[in-house]
Amino acid sequence: MRRKTFIVLLFLVVVYVMASTNMPLFKSLRKKPITDSLAMNDSLKHDSLGTNAVDTTKMDSLQLAIYRYNKQIDDSIRLDSLNRKRSTGIEAPVVFSANDSMIYNAQSKTAHLYGSSNVKYTTMDLKSEKIYMSLDSNIVHATGVYEDSTKKKLTGTPVFQMGSDSYESDTMAFNFKTKKGLIQNVYTQQEEGFLRSELSKRNDNGDVYLQHGRYTTCDASCPDFYISLSRAKVRPGKDVVFGPAYLVVADVPLPLAIPYGFFPFTKSYSSGFIMPTYGDENDRGFYLRDGGYYFAMSDKWDLKLLGEIYTKGSWGLSAASNYRKRYRYNGSFYVSYQDTRTGDKGLPDYVKQQSFKIQWSHRQDAKANPYSSLSASVNFASSSYERNNLTSLYNPQTLTQSTRTSSINWSTTFSSIGMTLSSTANLSQNMRDSSIAMTLPDLNISISRFYPFKRKNGAGEQKWYEKISMSYTGQLSNSISTKENKLLHSNLIKDWRNGMQHQIPVSGSFTLLNYINVNPSFNFTDRMYTNKVKRHWNEVTQREEADTTYGFHNVYNWNLSLSASSKVYMFYTPIRKLFGDKIQTIRHVITPTVSFSYAPDFGMSRYGYYDSYQKTNADGTVELVEYSPFQNALYGVPGKGKTGSISFGFNNNIEMKVKSDDDSTGYKKLSIIDELGFNMSYNMAAKVKPWSDLSVNLRLKWWKNYTFNLNAVFASYAYELDQDGRPYVGNHTYWGMGKWGRFQGMSQNISYTLTPEKIRKLFGGGDDIEKKGSKREKDDEGIDTDIESNVDEDMVDAQHAAKQKRSSGKAETDEDGYMKFSMPWSITFGYGITMRENTDIKKFNTKTMRYPYKFTQTLNMSGNIRISEGWNISFSSGYDFENHSMSMTTASLQRDLHCFNMSCSVVLAPYTSYNFTFRCNASTLTDALKYDKKSGYSNAVQWY
Repeated sequence: MRRKTFIVLLFLVVVYVMASTNMPLFKSLRKKPITDSLAMNDSLKHDSLGTNAVDTTKMDSLQLAIYRYNKQIDDSIRLDSLNRKRSTGIEAPVVFSANDSMIYNAQSKTAHLYGSSNVKYTTMDLKSEKIYMSLDSNIVHATGVYEDSTKKKLTGTPVFQMGSDSYESDTMAFNFKTKKGLIQNVYTQQEEGFLRSELSKRNDNGDVYLQHGRYTTCDASCPDFYISLSRAKVRPGKDVVFGPAYLVVADVPLPLAIPYGFFPFTKSYSSGFIMPTYGDENDRGFYLRDGGYYFAMSDKWDLKLLGEIYTKGSWGLSAASNYRKRYRYNGSFYVSYQDTRTGDKGLPDYVKQQSFKIQWSHRQDAKANPYSSLSASVNFASSSYERNNLTSLYNPQTLTQSTRTSSINWSTTFSSIGMTLSSTANLSQNMRDSSIAMTLPDLNISISRFYPFKRKNGAGEQKWYEKISMSYTGQLSNSISTKENKLLHSNLIKDWRNGMQHQIPVSGSFTLLNYINVNPSFNFTDRMYTNKVKRHWNEVTQREEADTTYGFHNVYNWNLSLSASSKVYMFYTPIRKLFGDKIQTIRHVITPTVSFSYAPDFGMSRYGYYDSYQKTNADGTVELVEYSPFQNALYGVPGKGKTGSISFGFNNNIEMKVKSDDDSTGYKKLSIIDELGFNMSYNMAAKVKPWSDLSVNLRLKWWKNYTFNLNAVFASYAYELDQDGRPYVGNHTYWGMGKWGRFQGMSQNISYTLTPEKIRKLFGGGDDIEKKGSKREKDDEGIDTDIESNVDEDMVDAQHAAKQKRSSGKAETDEDGYMKFSMPWSITFGYGITMRENTDIKKFNTKTMRYPYKFTQTLNMSGNIRISEGWNISFSSGYDFENHSMSMTTASLQRDLHCFNMSCSVVLAPYTSYNFTFRCNASTLTDALKYDKKSGYSNAVQWY
């Protein structure tokens, strides 16, 4: 009894001494009393005043000591609010908890926590099944427990988190004071990579030193591949630097080793080297390309410098930059220069070329200025750049691109007066013959439509003259068409064309007799030029000569038109005895239109827009040559001859109203003929052949997702034979001979996308498909006239489901428990046919006075197949009916290998090539772990 009392008194003395130092451990005990092993909750009772009445008679000596210590801590905190630092260096409370139990040894100052334990200290958070704390040394140990007696697998292993860094391990030790730790079998994730090591050490600044580690981007428990690291240093959020390392695939070490390396992990912009790619090209030799340095200038812009070099002397440099200012603008800039040398120096096949490319894209945020905007899309390259660029050699679209366009646009709006001022710089480049068409600048001024005679304070019915409106458009341009090598040597006055144009349209809209809509209009166009060209014939040199005179020259023209249209509605009720009461009525809408236009003859001498000179031919005859001094001007010249034409239009629309199958009391409309139009014109100013050809347009909407369009042309004048027996279009109309016009031809294009779901619907198996969503319910026949709009949503959904399936690790099964068979595929067919007269004189039939018809057909086919999870095949091809051969055919195969991606593509004639790529999916290793094999441009594969 005395010994037991002595031990209790000694424990109280130790507790008092430790309490006087304000140890955070006991502050945590006060904040969260130990309740599991000591079972003190049952002994707490509350009185009516809310104070705790504790029955101390049921406590043993250890429980009583802890209780008195907690009460003493509470009293000392109330008396002294100052938090004095401990001599051990711990500056914050240590908060801990355990679900199962905790054993505290006051003599050795240690604590054992069992069952989902948790220890928190400042930014440190440690969770583990078992935690051992030593208060003297400020060290905490954590480990897991074995699942069973076999002791093969640990559960509840430590999870250590310090700030944003997180580590998983089997066993670890950590010092509160020095913030250093020793970890066994650590596992951590850095960006896309995962790190493991047998033994790791963490220093006070967060760096981790690894021994016998491995790095991988595979998230599987048994990774498909990893890089075995003998030693490494991890700076969380920055990089990993490692010593000798080698590649391991499927647990098989490969003889691919490097002496040292690093992986960057930083989330912010940082400068660094860009590793080049290597390879071999027949004409230029071995190469290193796309290597350089990345400059992280600021958060608003960056710079990337790349270079390439070949063993046969070719080299190139490029610079790329991205810039962005939030809520103001963003864009990118790219410039590249290449010095290409092919063949052997001194031999006839040696060629040296310099080429360059400039790209600039700029977009202004709509929030920056709602009344002003600036945008740019510049894509300029010398004609030899794409042929010398290694990347373009394997891209058929780049090689077959014939034109490049660039533009810079600026506009501002004055909303108070409805005026818009805009300026544009345009550049069109023909890659085949290196010709360039440039407009710099192109200034436009426009005033929106306004009503000059409209009253500001209108009262009563609107007058007819108040419906007259007008607007204004002005354009000032300076342009040139030249060759690529002559652009910088051109003369601004002699070689460039410039001028100004004004357009003022005046129009009105009136109703005549309440049923006829009348729309008169008047258009005035004025052109201002700074020069004109006078031509004459030189009798001495027998050549045409031109003299350019500079000054102000005004060229104008005008025309007026008048159109009238109306609608006539006709209703038919079918005979009930023949058609029953299913059809309620048939509506026929006829829309006749008549228009008249007139323009005077601006080729008359009083306008001065045309001139002539006498030309003496070699045989002595004299010829009068007519020309216009403004024929090469920027906006041209008004046409010769008076025009006065009348146009006729006759459009029809037929719809039928029938009872709906779903509701016996409701009706729905069905389109019989959506549009059947006839259009023709008569030129009153023409002395011969005043009638135009008759054009017919037919549009049918008999299917839900398909519109049938047919455009046909019927000639008005018949063929006749001249004295030599050759056919020509005469002056006699077909209807003058009691015949219909001559059918000249038509054109039609259709496309169709076929999928397994559409086949099921065609054979009555669409119920399951409709349950998948509204997208499937809306797609009945699935026919689409636009081949580019046939996006295979089923294929996309299947690939998305495959990714979810991989992530879950369980295969999808049917109702019987078997794995579902799924092979999503889609094939799109596009067919076009054109029917025209074959105007070969040898094939003219003199009996029927007709040319035979010629058919031009095009057939395109594209599709993709997902043969299994991760396997995708896509292809595109067609048939050339003119040459009776296959058109350009491409095929590609993609294989998703979880951590790697393999793709192979083949392009057939005329640019036959192949491309095989095998690379890691993770962005951090995509340039390090990859293999590319491409066919050269000169040694393309040939299939016979």
